[in-house]
Amino acid sequence: MSQVNLQNLVRDKVKSLKAYHVDTIDAAIKMHANENPYPPSNELIGQFKEIFGSLELNRYPDPDCRNLKQALSGRIGVPAENLIVGNGSDELILLILQVFCDASETVAFPDPTFAMYSIISRGMGIRPLPLPLDDRWEFKADALLQEASQNRARVLFISYPNNPTGNCFNAGEVRALIENFEGIVVLDEAYHDFAGKTFAGDLDRHNNLVVLRSLSKIGLAGLRVGFGAAHPEIIAELNKVRLPYNSNTVSQTFAEKLMRNFGPVQTQISMIRQERDRLYQALLKMEAVHVFPSDSNFILFRVKRDSSEIFQNLAKHGILIRDLGTHPRLKNCLRVTVGTEMENNRFLEQLANATQG
Repeated sequence: MSQVNLQNLVRDKVKSLKAYHVDTIDAAIKMHANENPYPPSNELIGQFKEIFGSLELNRYPDPDCRNLKQALSGRIGVPAENLIVGNGSDELILLILQVFCDASETVAFPDPTFAMYSIISRGMGIRPLPLPLDDRWEFKADALLQEASQNRARVLFISYPNNPTGNCFNAGEVRALIENFEGIVVLDEAYHDFAGKTFAGDLDRHNNLVVLRSLSKIGLAGLRVGFGAAHPEIIAELNKVRLPYNSNTVSQTFAEKLMRNFGPVQTQISMIRQERDRLYQALLKMEAVHVFPSDSNFILFRVKRDSSEIFQNLAKHGILIRDLGTHPRLKNCLRVTVGTEMENNRFLEQLANATQG
């Protein structure tokens, strides 16, 4: 039996990383992962049951996701040849970096933002360049472009709405980035459905623009379906490094049915937006809480006490949210996903108790 020193074989860039941690606390109320709190509609489940028996699960899935792309095209108004499907949008972030960045090159993004931009970059030996947002979680395009240019950034990621701050950046500043950045601009619109704002209409005018979307936030987190829209030349390059059969048959089929029967999902989105506004107004009234406006299905807030204490207090009472206090810009900040009316009421009641104790 051989005993190899595995650490001598691990890349130095990987040694310095830590595995992405997902809270696995057993909680009755899960408000930490920005999921849709409502299950798929009975109508959608019924349609899937009807066809499940006819799925050829002994065969590989459609490598090009043709039916799903047609459904997505009809839903968002982008030609199917301008689309690529991923195993979640995380895979598409990886593909973009594989195509457009060599090791030691630079990728830029506002900070704080979605952690996977940095995590995936560092795992590939690409240098992440976080560019600080101001105290209102906004940026000035001129300053961001200057920093990106000076550091020769190849790709610029913009989360719109931004996770974890929840806001859509000023549209004029975002458009200035799209029009002036001399690299690939990725608009990550994972939370688009809760904001109603998009730059997908700019795709025809900018061949360096990629718009990412996800079905995880609107009800299919368990199936891991993300998609990107871009100029056909970008799609062709991404397909060169995309692994074959990256989207399984069940995910493709269920996602297609959801896209073609979007009415029940749209109703759920409206309910979430309504509850988000109610939750925000309730948090505004809490003296021990500073809440930030949100265009998403979650809300960021700062507490006067140690955020980890508040997190643990809520978890002890069966409510799981996200503690972001370890980020230098997010001291004592927490993020809560908008839940059902009952879940939101439970959260507000316990948060009031925790912050007053």
